[in-house]
Amino acid sequence: MGIFKRIKTIAKADMNSLLDKAEDPIAMLNEYSREMEQEMVKAQKALSRQFFVENKQAALILDTKNIIDKRTRQAKLAIQHEDEQMAKLAVQEKLNYEKQLNVFQQQYGSIQGQTKMLKDKLQELQEIHSELQHKKVLLASRVNVAQSIKQIQNATASFQTDTISRGVARAEERILLMEAEVQAGDQFTSPLTQHDAYYRNYVNEDELNNELEKLKNQDESQVKEG
Repeated sequence: MGIFKRIKTIAKADMNSLLDKAEDPIAMLNEYSREMEQEMVKAQKALSRQFFVENKQAALILDTKNIIDKRTRQAKLAIQHEDEQMAKLAVQEKLNYEKQLNVFQQQYGSIQGQTKMLKDKLQELQEIHSELQHKKVLLASRVNVAQSIKQIQNATASFQTDTISRGVARAEERILLMEAEVQAGDQFTSPLTQHDAYYRNYVNEDELNNELEKLKNQDESQVKEG
């Protein structure tokens, strides 16, 4: 293989490896989970700022109402003292603050709407994240099972069944050959061995006479007892 072709082959193998890693389902789920957590952190920070703005607006509305109440009391007191100039000034400020209060209250409504939207968004992210965690456990289990089955399939496919079968057949033939050799050896026992066996089985005349004598004595004993 040429050097350039070898480099191309290695580069292709590295690229396939990267693609395999990029398409790893567990890695993908972990990446989605990290992105979701980052979005949740952003939403929580935005919601914290929104709460601050909402509370600040509520405090501004309360202060404005207090000023309006104060100017109303001042105007009434000025009228009681027939101080028309002071009464007009108090009423003018009261009306100005009432207009401001109307704007502040409208702004507060918008801020509350934004706060609710952020809270709903954060809750949605939390629910999706929780569901993702449950799915990740289930999918991880499914991936492990699938990978195990794939490994078994690969291992099964790699078995050289033909070679093993031929090896077993050769072993069986060898055993049959050994058994035939043993059987042939039994058929061709040496004459001396056969003679020794015959001699061991031979009964001499003395043994025969002694056995006959025993039997006769047994018969005589039985007759006397009868």
